[in-house]
Amino acid sequence: MNTTASPDPALAPTALIDSDHPAVAAFARENAQGTTERERAVALYLAVRDRFRYDPYRLDLRPEAMRASSVLAVGHGWCVTKAALLAAACRAAGIGARVGYADVRNHLSTERMRQVMKTDVFFWHGYTDVRVEGRWWKATPAFNIELTERFGLLPLDWDGASDSIYHPFDKSGQRHMEYLNQHGAFDDMPLERIVADFERHYPWMRIPGADLKDADFDADVARETP
Repeated sequence: MNTTASPDPALAPTALIDSDHPAVAAFARENAQGTTERERAVALYLAVRDRFRYDPYRLDLRPEAMRASSVLAVGHGWCVTKAALLAAACRAAGIGARVGYADVRNHLSTERMRQVMKTDVFFWHGYTDVRVEGRWWKATPAFNIELTERFGLLPLDWDGASDSIYHPFDKSGQRHMEYLNQHGAFDDMPLERIVADFERHYPWMRIPGADLKDADFDADVARETP
């Protein structure tokens, strides 16, 4: 495990990619299984993808809620925080990692989300850049396997030797995800920029009570899927 300070920013803990947090270190020790760096990275990806359910209703943009370790504490996350956890776990295991972001048109949403958001564009969708054997690859651990099965999506796997980004179509050939704009990769989460853009593009976030936090994402998914 990477337990000492590193001059390599892709291995060093930061305020929000808190790879030095004891819970993150323990998670990495438990899940970074394999004899090669690639095997360990893939094992961490699968652990973050499937052990923490995707819940976009629980959107808390306070720094303490956006830290990688917060996903471990609450047991769920959304694309930005789950990507942060994967980056932190990789760093704790001595595998270089960054966080990356793109604006996407996401066709996977509930009726409640569509009504509240007034758009199907998700700004600053989060993924993880992982350095495996000297090369950088994109890995997207947001959607747990149960969610993809409920929505009829192709599971988003990662082999540690290619990019893992959202599929453009679902299993039936319907449009699923469109990448609109790339923000690039960062050594730490650019939270101030994310919050500023969210407030600009999602004005409902500035209205008290006009949010999703009191709703149940899993219940909405169950009602709207076979």
